[in-house]
Amino acid sequence: MYFASIHRAIGAPFAKPLVFVLALLPLAYWLSALWKDALGANPAEALLRGTGLWTLRMLCVLLLVSPMREAMGWTALARLRRMLGLFVFFYALVHLLAYVWLDQSGQWEDILGDIPKRPFILVGLLAFLLLVPLALTSFNAAIRWMGAARWRHLHRAVYGIALLALLHFFWMRAGKRNFDQVALYAALIGVLLAWRVGHRFIRRGARPGTSR
Repeated sequence: MYFASIHRAIGAPFAKPLVFVLALLPLAYWLSALWKDALGANPAEALLRGTGLWTLRMLCVLLLVSPMREAMGWTALARLRRMLGLFVFFYALVHLLAYVWLDQSGQWEDILGDIPKRPFILVGLLAFLLLVPLALTSFNAAIRWMGAARWRHLHRAVYGIALLALLHFFWMRAGKRNFDQVALYAALIGVLLAWRVGHRFIRRGARPGTSR
C-alpha cells in the first residue's frame, strides 16, 4: 500500500514540477550566496566544486531510475528520466562555464595550456562533449527521427559518461588525497552499472530461443 501510494504520487501531475523545482535548489543556493557574498574567500572555486559535485549527483539520480522502476514497479519514473538527464547536462554546462569564465577568466590560451598539465580537465571535457548529443536528442521529435532502437543505443552512453565523470572526480581529488567522497560515488555508480550489466544478461537469457 505504501509503495503504491509513492507510485501514484510519482505519476501525479504535480510530480514533474516538484522535481523541476527541487533540481533547481542548488542553483538557487549559489545565486543567493553570490548575492550575499557568502561563498567564502574563493567564490570561483566554491562554484566549480559545487557544480561538479551536483553534476555527479544528478548523474547518480538519473542512473537510479531504471533500477527503481524494475525493483519497486514504479513505472511512472520513466516520465521523469528525460528531465533528469537534461538537468545533468545543465549542471555540467554550469560547471564548465564556472571553469572557463570564473576560474580561467575566459583566457583560452591559459585553458588550452592547462589541459596537458591537468588531465582530469580533458576527461571532464570529454564527458561533457558526450552529454551534448544526449541533451540535443532528449525530445520526442528526435526519437521519431532516429528511431527508438538507435535512440536507446545512443543514450546508453550515459553509463560511459558516468565513468568518465567519476574518473574526473578521482583525479581532481587525488592532488589533495581526499578520496572519501570519491569512494562513496564509486561504490554507488559501480552498483548501478553492475545492475545494468546483470539486467541485460537476464533479459537476453529470457528471450525465446536464447541459449543459457
